[in-house]
Amino acid sequence: MIPSRVQPYVRIVRAMERAQMKRKALKLPETEESLCCCEYLDRNGEKNHIAACCCNCEDLDETCDRWCKCEPLNPDSLSRVAETLSDRFRLPWISGAQRVDITILPPLVLLPIFLHIAALHFLLALVILTALPVFVLWYYYVTHRRKGHTLFFLSLALFSLGYTYYLFLTKVVPMGDVSLLQLTVLTSGLILTLLCLAQAKKNPGYIENSKETGCDHSTAKYYHKQPQKDSKVGSNGVHYESVSNGFHPSKDNGGYTKPLVDSENVEKNWCRVCKIVRPPRAGHCRICVACVQRLDHHCVWINSCVGQANHRAFLLTLLLFLLTSTYGISLTLSSVCPRQSVFTALFYCPGVYDQYSSALCFTCCWYGCIVTGALLHLFIVQLINVSYNVTEREACIALREKSGRNQLWGLIVDTGHFNHGFLLNWREFLSMNTSVSLQHHLEDVV
Repeated sequence: MIPSRVQPYVRIVRAMERAQMKRKALKLPETEESLCCCEYLDRNGEKNHIAACCCNCEDLDETCDRWCKCEPLNPDSLSRVAETLSDRFRLPWISGAQRVDITILPPLVLLPIFLHIAALHFLLALVILTALPVFVLWYYYVTHRRKGHTLFFLSLALFSLGYTYYLFLTKVVPMGDVSLLQLTVLTSGLILTLLCLAQAKKNPGYIENSKETGCDHSTAKYYHKQPQKDSKVGSNGVHYESVSNGFHPSKDNGGYTKPLVDSENVEKNWCRVCKIVRPPRAGHCRICVACVQRLDHHCVWINSCVGQANHRAFLLTLLLFLLTSTYGISLTLSSVCPRQSVFTALFYCPGVYDQYSSALCFTCCWYGCIVTGALLHLFIVQLINVSYNVTEREACIALREKSGRNQLWGLIVDTGHFNHGFLLNWREFLSMNTSVSLQHHLEDVV
């Protein structure tokens, strides 16, 4: 029996214990509110300071110790050191130091250095401008195999735009060959490209899991005319409707009912990761770990998927970038080599390496041509796919399974499932709803 005068204190202690248990269950740090601008909680949940840098890093100490003793390193030691350094790379903030993705740093540091070195001599430019695309392709191959997020390509794209525009303002405009109207057009193109890029990075059309949203049904929206359906009655007396290329719920029996489940449709449309039945043409992205409506591909240049909700914005971004880049390159070459035509100056510009500023501008023109050529190939592939009403994901599946028709070494792929002709395909693409609100309900099959 607890005395009455002690009971209030006992209740306070029990309340504190319950609050502490809730913190541990939710993994909420007790010192989160008391963090200063330079403090943070590391990946182990311990309080740390950005001035500590590599101090008290057991993984780094162990790796250096083994390296100094010429002992073999553990297979995962370097990855643990990289994770620790990435976790400790932070910037001061009001509510505590915020983590910055370390993959954004290489373009910010290396790109200006490489371009300035390449401007010293045309042989250096040849070596660097050849090795740079090879390195980017190798890094893409490595990150694509690991199926992980990286901001390297987005950082490279944005910094390339910003840095080349800065060189244009500081090196090309002072030459006096660029008018105010031309500068306004180029700046407007750059701003529109960034605005479309921001729009393309929005939700591509993720299909939400009913367990996460708290609903009883997973949701998906159809943008194609539904095929003929057959009504069936199950052994339990529930009315079902089956469709040839997906599931469509019946509104008989009141509300939404269970879709007709057969082995072929479940194997084709059931996502084992998201635990939902995908609508037609939807796909699962292993990098974003989510299902996307009308998934085209995961684009590393925008660090997001290209799906039904942002596909048009993605194409518009590519188009504006190609026009702006081509216009900027032509203005630069006309200023650096005024006696030559634009196309001729790109391959033959005598005396361009006599002045370092003109050599740097000429090198940036070649760098811009390489990037523009790569994105031009992507843009052409996208135009062909839209013309045949096929996504990049569907094209890859058709090539892998050797189904459908392909021409020009797989550049043109026609699966034949959704192709309604050139005009109707483009009309469907341009009128495709970009809203991520989902109307038709499909019950999860668990």
